[in-house]
Amino acid sequence: MFTEALSFAEGLKIHGMTPGLEGKTVVVQGFGNVGYHAAKFLSEDGGCKVIAVSDITGAVFNPGGLDIGRLNEYRNRRKTLRDFPGAQTLNRAEGVLELDCDILVPAALENQITLSNVHSIRARMIAEAANGPTTPKAEEILLKKGKFIVPDIYLNAGGVTVSYFEWNKNLTHMRYGRMQKRLQKIQMENLLQTRERLTGRQIAAQEMRRLVRGPDEVDIVNSGLEETMIAAYHELLDIRRRFKNIQDLRTAAYVVAIQKIARAYLELGIFP
Repeated sequence: MFTEALSFAEGLKIHGMTPGLEGKTVVVQGFGNVGYHAAKFLSEDGGCKVIAVSDITGAVFNPGGLDIGRLNEYRNRRKTLRDFPGAQTLNRAEGVLELDCDILVPAALENQITLSNVHSIRARMIAEAANGPTTPKAEEILLKKGKFIVPDIYLNAGGVTVSYFEWNKNLTHMRYGRMQKRLQKIQMENLLQTRERLTGRQIAAQEMRRLVRGPDEVDIVNSGLEETMIAAYHELLDIRRRFKNIQDLRTAAYVVAIQKIARAYLELGIFP
């Protein structure tokens, strides 16, 4: 989701941002399941520098970047983030919201960015991983200041999406991949054997096993989630292109949702 949102240079320019995650500075408020995995993904896979993290026990800051794995181990062992080696402990945990960074990830509670602190928000992008972390009045001010807000209705919808996959699986009583995995494995084996025959070069046994393994259920679910979220983001962008008076993604998401409900009603014959 982060990757897709930072893929379009034209839309990012107005927010003072460049495309891609690599090198972006990140602040994460909340270090629970959502906050921890967001920080871990952004630092390890995205190439970002997570400079500050907070939770109910406190907040730590290092402009050179935090080691999220070590920080998680420290928190689990000490039951606090405070005094993490190599980082500065902030006096006010809520102060992380006001740090200068590229991406602010509020992943804790609702109503964290309000009229009382909105003018102190220096992040260029607010990625709402929590439910309702930004109040409507604060959002109006952020948008006027040119901030890029990725709304909760989109960004944290991944869990609901995978829950739908699980519900669908329970209805069919069949795990994902069961029908096609064996066939895909045979097809890949035939393809690789043909390559070996045509090139005269044998593929190492370990590499052969890796290539023919085929996708596990978790691979299929992750692929389906990624495809769903990417398609959804493009729907939001399409609304912004079609309706010039809609420029924020939250309103675009509401429009997409209402359109889908209306379409379902029409197909059911509820509306004439």
